Amino acid sequence: MERGPAPSAVRLSLLGGFSLTVGDEPLSVPPSSERVLAFVALSCNGAVPRALVAGTLWPDTPEHCAFANLRSALSRLQHSGRAALDVTNTTVRLARDVGVDFHRARSLAHLVLDGRTAVADAGLGATTVLALSADLLPGWYEDWVLLEADSWRDLRTHALERLSAEFLAARRFAEAVTAAHAAVRAAPLRASSQASLIRAHLAEGNTSDAAQSFERYERRLRAETGLRPAPGLRRLVRESPGSRSR
Repeated sequence: MERGPAPSAVRLSLLGGFSLTVGDEPLSVPPSSERVLAFVALSCNGAVPRALVAGTLWPDTPEHCAFANLRSALSRLQHSGRAALDVTNTTVRLARDVGVDFHRARSLAHLVLDGRTAVADAGLGATTVLALSADLLPGWYEDWVLLEADSWRDLRTHALERLSAEFLAARRFAEAVTAAHAAVRAAPLRASSQASLIRAHLAEGNTSDAAQSFERYERRLRAETGLRPAPGLRRLVRESPGSRSR
């Protein structure tokens, strides 16, 4: 018997913004349907009770209205988009073959932080930094998104700092600087990220870049919190060869 064509790969992107792609074709998804897909994708890959989806996404409406909104959001998905979900009378879950960029990036961050595999052995490099550089669903302000986004920011910042240190140890200075910059963009007031960037600049011999990074951090920290940088961070710059930082 002749087989039909293999099913198209379905890719759901949550990092840097929402998109749903089937094969090579991006699909237009109504906002309510986007929220259903995103919520289910962030729910640990398991089957999510329809009551939980409806109650979380439409918390200020009566229960019967929330369920009606969920049914509407599911029905408004195009046929190809509906293939991204397995829906029963009681649960909603992602279809088995759906690839989610956030799941891959989160696994990558855990690999970096695991510590049992050297960066060189794992083949990690610039693409790894890129995968860890995007925010989760920027511009979405619902509590269930913000909690996940904050958790992701913490995880990827730790991973980027670790990557920068590993690149330094391997004398891959350009990648160390790139990873540290990504960590700083994720958490601009985080002292450990700034320290990673300063160490990377100093390892390359770029003391002026290290001093400028510290000064920008100091200005922003004072402006936004009224605090001063930790003495250790200031000392890191001050004691570097050729530094003119005060």
